[in-house]
Amino acid sequence: MTDRRSALPRTAIEALCRTAEALLADTSEMASVALAELVVRRYRDLKPTERLEFLTFLLDELGPSRGAVDLAIDAYRMDRSEASLTRLFQAVEPRRQALFRSINTAPGGTWTVLSMRSHVLALLDEYPALAPVEVDLFHVLSSWFNRGFIVLERINWHSPGAVLERLIDYEAVHEIRGWDDLRRRLAADRRCFGYFHPAVEDEPLIFIEVALTRGLASNIQELLDAPLPDEDEQPADTATFYSITNCQAGLRGIPLGNFLIKQVVHELATELPQLTQFATLSPVPGFAAWLARARRAEAWPAADQADLEAIDDRLWYEDAQTAERLEPTLLRACADYLVNVKQGTQPADPVARFHLRNGARLERIDWLGDTSVNGMRQSHGLLVNYVYDETQINRNHEAYVHNGAVAHSDAITRLLDA
Repeated sequence: MTDRRSALPRTAIEALCRTAEALLADTSEMASVALAELVVRRYRDLKPTERLEFLTFLLDELGPSRGAVDLAIDAYRMDRSEASLTRLFQAVEPRRQALFRSINTAPGGTWTVLSMRSHVLALLDEYPALAPVEVDLFHVLSSWFNRGFIVLERINWHSPGAVLERLIDYEAVHEIRGWDDLRRRLAADRRCFGYFHPAVEDEPLIFIEVALTRGLASNIQELLDAPLPDEDEQPADTATFYSITNCQAGLRGIPLGNFLIKQVVHELATELPQLTQFATLSPVPGFAAWLARARRAEAWPAADQADLEAIDDRLWYEDAQTAERLEPTLLRACADYLVNVKQGTQPADPVARFHLRNGARLERIDWLGDTSVNGMRQSHGLLVNYVYDETQINRNHEAYVHNGAVAHSDAITRLLDA
C-alpha cells in the first residue's frame, strides 16, 4: 500500500510551490480565489531563506516553455497572421506573470506581490539571476499602479490613525520627531498629499510635504520649527515642497513622484490662487562624496584646496570666520556639481535628476540650509531650491530629455562664471 504521507508536502516552501502550481491549473473561479488566499498566507509565513527558494522556483519552474516558444516561432514564420502572432505572444509570456495576476484576486494579494518585488530587489545584488523575476513583477505592478488606478488624497490631522503612523514610519528626508512634530507638519500653513491604491488600504504609496511660505525657504531647521503664523502676517505666496518620500520599495522605478508634484501644484494653485511660486527645499545627497573625490584628485586651485581642509572638522560651520571663508568656494563647487558633473548624460545628483526631468529650474543654492548631522554629512549643509514654473515646465523637460540641458537661474550662472 502506498504511504499517503509521502504525497504530502514536507516543508512550507514545498507546500507553497504546490499551491502555486495548483492555482495556475484550470480550476473554478471559487477554487482559484481560495488557492490565491492560500498562496498569500503561505508566502507571508515564509522565512527569509525560504523566500529565496520560492523566488528561485518562480525563475526555474514558472518561466515560458522554451519548446512552446520554438513551436510558436515556427508557426509564425509559416503563417504571419494576427492569430499566430497572438499565439507567439502567449507562448513567450512567463507563467509567473499569470501567477501574480491570480494572486492579486485574493485579499492582501496586491500587497503580497508588492512584497515579492521588494524581496527580489533586496536580493538582486547577491543573486543577479533573479532579474527575470524582477522584470515580470515590475511589469504587472506598473499596470496595477499606473495613474489611472491610484488616488490623490490630502492627509491631515483627521486622517485615519494608521495613515498618520505610516507618515512617521516612512518619512525618509526629515525625520518626524513624534506626534507633536507631525501635528505641526499638518497645520493650517502646511499641506501633505499622498497617492493611495484601493487595494492597499491605509498604505500611502508616496507622499509629499509642503510649507506655505513668504518667498523661497532657505533653511530646513527654521522651516520645520517655525511657529504658527499670526493672523495679521502677510499671506503666503510660495508653496515650498520640502520632503517627498517613496513608501513602498516594491514600487521602485515606477514614476509616481513626477505625477505627484505636478498634480499637487495644480491642486494648490486651485485652492490658493494667491500663490505665485512653487518651489522645493531639496537636499544635495551626492555633493559631499563627489567633493571628497575631487579633493583627493587635487582638482582645485591650491588656495581652494587649502581652504577646503577645514571641512574635515564636522563642526567647521560653527566658526563664523571659517564659514565666511568657505562660503564662496563651496557654493561654486556645488553649482559646478549640479550643472556640469554627469552620470552618463544626466546630472550625477539623484535629486537633481528627479526635479530637472520633471521640468523644474535650478534656482538657488542655500548656504548652511541644513546643519543636521545628515545634512552636513551628505552636502556640507547646502540645500537647493528648484522652481516649478508652469509656463516653462514642458520646455525645460524637453530640453533636459533631448539635450541633457540643466535649466538654471542667473544666480547659478553667476556662480559658474565665478
